[in-house]
Amino acid sequence: MSDQTTASLSITRLTAYTKFRMALKSKEVQRQYPNLLERFLDFCKFKGSNVEEKVQSFYEFARTKSQEEIEDLIIRFVLFQKERIDNKEITSGTLRNYLKAIKLLCKMNRINVFWDMISRSLPKVKQYANDPVPTTDEIKKIIEYPDRRIKPIVLLSLSSGIRVGAWDYMKWNHITPINDESGAIVAAKLLVYPNEPEEYFTFMTPEAYSAIKEWMDFRSSFGEEITGESWVLRNTWQKVKPRYSHRVGLARYPKPFRSTGIKTLVGRALQIQGIRSRLNLANGQKKHEWKTLHGFRKFFKTQTERVMKSLNVEILMGHDIGLANSYCKPSEHELFEDYLKAVDLLTVNQNKNKRLEKEIDGLNVRYPLSLLVTLLGSSIFCWSDLWLIPFGVDSLINFPHVLYSNNIW
Repeated sequence: MSDQTTASLSITRLTAYTKFRMALKSKEVQRQYPNLLERFLDFCKFKGSNVEEKVQSFYEFARTKSQEEIEDLIIRFVLFQKERIDNKEITSGTLRNYLKAIKLLCKMNRINVFWDMISRSLPKVKQYANDPVPTTDEIKKIIEYPDRRIKPIVLLSLSSGIRVGAWDYMKWNHITPINDESGAIVAAKLLVYPNEPEEYFTFMTPEAYSAIKEWMDFRSSFGEEITGESWVLRNTWQKVKPRYSHRVGLARYPKPFRSTGIKTLVGRALQIQGIRSRLNLANGQKKHEWKTLHGFRKFFKTQTERVMKSLNVEILMGHDIGLANSYCKPSEHELFEDYLKAVDLLTVNQNKNKRLEKEIDGLNVRYPLSLLVTLLGSSIFCWSDLWLIPFGVDSLINFPHVLYSNNIW
């Protein structure tokens, strides 16, 4: 083999950090893991002007030291972080996240560590948070925030149960309205993480679809060319010339509005609308009681579980349902029909007349006009062929008892 051929086959060795980055799949993990890893590298005082150089310093250290010395280094870091947990500076979950990043770096670079020994020293992690689910009144207050993007963000998130990272993939052609026989929109289908291994679909309420459509139409009115490839969320733009107070069409060059920006926007809305106050760092407060966007996902879960099959809820949230995924295969139509049961519960600004009409239809009762006039005189009104008592559905439900107790029925 010639020297030229040998040279062409030579491969430059990958750095330790490159191998580490290669294992980071989702964008959120790509953002978080280098930061978590750098905390460990800074604690151990590995030199470097950036995280890549610090990782290389650690790799060179690991190559020349024994496994026990590497483990001792990690254990000292764990003991330091456990003191911080005792002082309530961080949570047990944060420590485990640090170790996930360190463990991944070691695995990707064939650095042997007896992780079972280290894991046994970790404090237990609370399996669930105590943060409350947002109320309808709180949600209404959030969408009053003066940024047109807030309303579609909030209504779509809480009616579909998507994670905040799903916004980074969402384009206009991933949303498909669903009409009933009369042509009215009853829901919309949303494709989540399209063309990714985690791809799945869910649904949103007519209210959420209307908010998204209104937002897209607003952008179009300012000169943006809306196509199926248009990002559902984009950056803002100058809408009025201050000097002349007329509309300015500067929406033609959209840039996608990423999940990191969405978190900041919603967090600002929560604070300005008086729903969430600033953290009191002096008193050791590290977390907000009211989650920024995950609260909307909890709202979806809480409301849908009231009327839908639990397994269907998990599927629409994109959860891994384990072994059941191999045997339980509900069709899209079955999931849609089940989702329709929860539409009213997921709708924030309810049309009271429509909700009342549905509840009355569910009662399936009819009373003759003569009977109601005898009991109530003129205090009645007509809705289609159904004569109703004007003081609400609860009174109508109790109406047979009223008739019976008065010897009228």
